[in-house]
Amino acid sequence: MTPTERAVAALPPHLRRYAVAQDYEAYTPRDHAVWRHALRRLAGRLEGRAHPLYVTGLAATGIGLEAIPSFDEMNRRLADIGWSAVGVRGFIPPAVFTELQSRRVLAIAADVRTHEHLDYTPAPDIVHESAGHAPLLADPTYAEYLRRCGEAGFRAIASVEDQAVFEAIRHLSVVKEDPAATPAEVAFAEERLEAAAASVREASEATRASRLYWWTAEYGLVGPLDAPLIYGAGLLSSAGEAVHCLGPEVERVPLTAACADEAYDITRMQPRLFVARDFAQLFEVLDELGSTLSWKRGGAQGLDVAIRARTVNHVALEGGVEVTGRVAERVPAAGPPALARIAGPVLLSRGGVASGRPFLGDAVVALGGGALPERGPFDLALASGLRLSGVAIGGGEVLRLRGTLRGAPLDLPPWAILAVTPSLPSVAGGPADPGAWDRWFGELSTFAAGDGEARARAHKAASLPPRLAALYSEVRALRERGGAPPARLLAIRAEAEGFPDDWLLRTEVDELLSGENMASAGAAG
Repeated sequence: MTPTERAVAALPPHLRRYAVAQDYEAYTPRDHAVWRHALRRLAGRLEGRAHPLYVTGLAATGIGLEAIPSFDEMNRRLADIGWSAVGVRGFIPPAVFTELQSRRVLAIAADVRTHEHLDYTPAPDIVHESAGHAPLLADPTYAEYLRRCGEAGFRAIASVEDQAVFEAIRHLSVVKEDPAATPAEVAFAEERLEAAAASVREASEATRASRLYWWTAEYGLVGPLDAPLIYGAGLLSSAGEAVHCLGPEVERVPLTAACADEAYDITRMQPRLFVARDFAQLFEVLDELGSTLSWKRGGAQGLDVAIRARTVNHVALEGGVEVTGRVAERVPAAGPPALARIAGPVLLSRGGVASGRPFLGDAVVALGGGALPERGPFDLALASGLRLSGVAIGGGEVLRLRGTLRGAPLDLPPWAILAVTPSLPSVAGGPADPGAWDRWFGELSTFAAGDGEARARAHKAASLPPRLAALYSEVRALRERGGAPPARLLAIRAEAEGFPDDWLLRTEVDELLSGENMASAGAAG
């Protein structure tokens, strides 16, 4: 097994299906030229601007300037710091990305941007994911922040509108990177994103957690307010942003948890950035945000957030039992809750491990003292004023469920899962056992990993004229040999003029024709 195969094999199945092989041999000489030019341009722009760990972190995580990094080499280096890397194709669901990160796994888009989008691409790519995120993992403090930030994002509750926005962003990024996309397809993708964004009723917990991640791990600055350094991956992987972010046109303010309330626009350079005092402050801000999440607070707030979200989440009861499903209502609708109804299908678990098959009906969670018998009739009177009766048939299932709250009859499902708990310590995003939920329902709710991205990649490869591809291959081979006779380079340069839209090949040849490479070419000749 290669290091990357071991990293993928270590993932649970519900995450493993999003992983893709890097297929290193499929990268073209032009792909490597894009990487080389992007990294060399970044190196020049980041000198004196990036956190000092960035340069040393590149080597420490197996990333060089001359060629696209191999995931196997990256995994050999990352293993020394307790992390690993797996390839993915384009945008993956936020819950998948954050769960991977919480497991110390870096999700790296296997694709590389086009030369038209050298400084910035709307789609995830290997320049951003590897050269942006990986280097600072060499710092244990920052690496732990990234892990904990992933955990907070994974546990935060997302809304159905979040899903619509994610699918629209993913669709737009695929279309914009696809050379075969028509103007009408691009326009439709933009309209779809605009409509999805307009449908958002409120910023969900997941949105607020993602904003914290954006303003720190993606677009963060650290150090003195008047002379900060770059550590955010979005800045480290964009030559234009690396200069712009420290210029006079950008407002730089001290980092606080309020950054989670500040929206961002991924289509333009950021006009306002947050500066952390040091990496230790990142934990202070993360803890402050975390204390507001239902994952930490539970109770009435958690139920209300989950009801508004209309997504699959899980309710944690005292004693370690969790109920996964869609929280549909709580009774009463205001004030301390007496019970909550979770719409089926529901899945029971303990400590994050499912305890059986899904139950297709609803679950009722009753709050207050009392114990439900394993089997037989029951009549429970709880301190909240809730009274429940029925017949328990095992495993939490009850028949003929009836109830009143302070004498008023309740509309309860006659066949349900019934759980009684003194309190609700936590209401968290997603299923308590994502793997079990995925086995039963995953194929119905998520896309196959990277179908659209794979099509765009195929179109991009097919759009490269064979002769242009051959010239790139020759220039790459000449570079690896240390140069070539100037006459041959000049001939290639002249032929490259026949491809006026491809400036990158001409730049590659011009570099080989520079004084330093001319000398090595002359020695070789």
